[in-house]
Amino acid sequence: MLDYSLGIPEVDEITGGVPKGTNIMLLGPPLTGKHLLIRHIIYHTIKEGDSAVLVSTRDTGDEIIEWFSEYLEEEERSRIGIVDCVTKSLGKNIHDKDVVKYASSPVDLTGIGIKISQFFEEFIRRRQIPKTILCIDSVSTLLMYTNIQTLFRFLHVFTGRVKLAGAIGIYVVDEGMHDDKSINTLKQLFPAVFEVKTDGEENHLRILGLGSKPTPWKRYEIDGVEVVIKSGE
Repeated sequence: MLDYSLGIPEVDEITGGVPKGTNIMLLGPPLTGKHLLIRHIIYHTIKEGDSAVLVSTRDTGDEIIEWFSEYLEEEERSRIGIVDCVTKSLGKNIHDKDVVKYASSPVDLTGIGIKISQFFEEFIRRRQIPKTILCIDSVSTLLMYTNIQTLFRFLHVFTGRVKLAGAIGIYVVDEGMHDDKSINTLKQLFPAVFEVKTDGEENHLRILGLGSKPTPWKRYEIDGVEVVIKSGE
């Protein structure tokens, strides 16, 4: 058994799991469930007794905690660290909490990096939780506020931290928001790509880079915290 699974049995069986230190780009167009896929993977990680750090440029920390409160007990939620890039950008004066730390905005890459490092220190070094995942949702929003060279350097630091810590990282990129050159530049940081696409009203997913060949496209639906793989492609 390799160190991590995505919590999607059909995909985990095909790939054999995710080796520690792996960084994965989650790539797909809008409205394909990428954000809910991230939450499913975090839920699965927490249920395994491990920890997760989520950088959110989409939802506030309070909104995310409220969502997870439906599925996780308070002790379980204590192993989630949220870097909220939204609340302070709305002009609210708020201080860091145990499970939510606040960056001033998605522009504040230095602040975001500090908050990630604080959660890594808490989960990996102080509490010695065996496994941790880092999720950035989304890289595309960060790229709206900075240039590709600056963002590449920022991500290079944290993909390296993930490798060193034996964690895994998942980084959401919205297909269609960036030119091919930017996407190809970012892909240099990620040995694996989790692709999603839509075909009419149906969503599909596949994994590239975890194994000798890509997985087949799998049709999926999201039901709460469960990703349901449907029969056929």
